[in-house]
Amino acid sequence: MDIKELIKSRHSVRQFKDIPIEEDIRNQLDELVKKVNEESGLRIQIIYDDPECFDTFLSHYGKFKNAVNYIAIVGDKKTEKLEELGGYYGQRLVLAAQGMGLNSCWVGGTYGKGKCKVDKAKGDKLVCVIALGYGENEGTKHKSKPVSKLCNVDEQDMPTWFKNGMVAAMMAPTALNQQKFYVTLEGEDVTITAGKGPFTKVDLGIVKYNFEAVTGKKCK
Repeated sequence: MDIKELIKSRHSVRQFKDIPIEEDIRNQLDELVKKVNEESGLRIQIIYDDPECFDTFLSHYGKFKNAVNYIAIVGDKKTEKLEELGGYYGQRLVLAAQGMGLNSCWVGGTYGKGKCKVDKAKGDKLVCVIALGYGENEGTKHKSKPVSKLCNVDEQDMPTWFKNGMVAAMMAPTALNQQKFYVTLEGEDVTITAGKGPFTKVDLGIVKYNFEAVTGKKCK
């Protein structure tokens, strides 16, 4: 699948089959994580076969099942735009995993931070985690705000490339599906900004990745 199809087919999944991720897929993911960390300066890690991180009251309340693999978004607290970077590169990994036949769910609070098996250095921050595995289903499409509420361009006036980018941005997962982002087009320049609220900066990174991956244009 191309990037548009990956974005379109990927939905949040919380219930996973009791099937381990194959070694060759683990190797591909680990190699990509290494590449992403070298590029971003983050310390993202993938933890496999750990039943404890999601063995909490909140996780059960969040209806997680067989969530034993997860991507931990980690970086130095002093890193500029740490949360946004985490969202951006985390989404790159999420879509790559989707292409490998895996399902995923971004998780901000409904997991056990104290139980997470992440390797943190002094000064590191665990931003969030992403549950990973073979879903019992492919998830469902989330509802979206009208495009007029998410950008400064009327739909009939959008260049094709910008419209493609907006479609990808609107499909991005955001905290509580609140879509607290806004896209501004000035000439050929695109600026995406985040509203206020929990994890909106992570959401900003996710949205930026989707937009850039589809359009090939760097956003501010």
